[in-house]
Amino acid sequence: MMNLLEWIVTIIIMMEFLLGNFVNIFIILVNASDCMKRRKVSSADRIITALAVSRTGILWAMLMNWHSAVFTTDIYSVQKRVWCRIIWEVNNHFSNWFGTILSMFYLFKIANFSNPLFLHLKRKTEKVLLIIFLGTFLFLVSYVGMINISKIAWVSDYEGNVTLKNKPLKDITGLANLHLFGMINIIPLCISLTCVLLLIYSLGKHLRNMKYHGKGCQDTSTTVHIKALKTVVSFLLLYATYSFCVVIAGWSLYNTRVFLFSITIGAVYPTGHSFILIWGNQKLKQALQLFLKQVRC
Repeated sequence: MMNLLEWIVTIIIMMEFLLGNFVNIFIILVNASDCMKRRKVSSADRIITALAVSRTGILWAMLMNWHSAVFTTDIYSVQKRVWCRIIWEVNNHFSNWFGTILSMFYLFKIANFSNPLFLHLKRKTEKVLLIIFLGTFLFLVSYVGMINISKIAWVSDYEGNVTLKNKPLKDITGLANLHLFGMINIIPLCISLTCVLLLIYSLGKHLRNMKYHGKGCQDTSTTVHIKALKTVVSFLLLYATYSFCVVIAGWSLYNTRVFLFSITIGAVYPTGHSFILIWGNQKLKQALQLFLKQVRC
């Protein structure tokens, strides 16, 4: 039997779940339809589509975590939460890194710097991003393996049977999980922050050049810079909030109220940023406006 708080959280989570699935599936369908019509898809659309797929997975993983926290109270809940966490971490990994790769893509395509290294990376943008993405699989495999090892300590802790043999295992896996979490979440956060700062610097440099040559501040390059900054900054802020919620949820595995509250706040990230992506993409924005117009009629 759920109490009042759990009912409120449940209603909010279900609204976020339905809205988030609608937005992300809408992005997938629009880009898939466009790909079938044109027989080709841009790099940005590929990244955004992959991002939408991973965020749909995050929302389903959050729903599974909510179900295990509210409706399952026996020892099975620990094992179930381990599997929920693995599914969550896999989708979390892809969502975080696809969002970071999108930020890097905007940086390489929009920013203007004369640095030889930057120009070399700019010419090979797609290869550089592919290598970075494939390299992140090392973090993912290590983290999932560590979660499986941690399951032994979690089950013993839940049963109140933390023996001298299991206690060192719990301490070691806890420390290893902390370091791997940092690699999976803090590294992409720092990369995204760097992209934001470089885009701001590039925009400032462009505006100074425009002012020096006596031209207005509103041109195509300025508009593109500002649009990219809105997307990247919104991702950075929502991602930082989401990462904080993930940390809280991880440390409050047995505190149902805190756990549910963390999931509720964290679910804003896969839903809210997808809305921002639609609003910043002319094709997706027009498709959504057309869809809403047809629904009204």
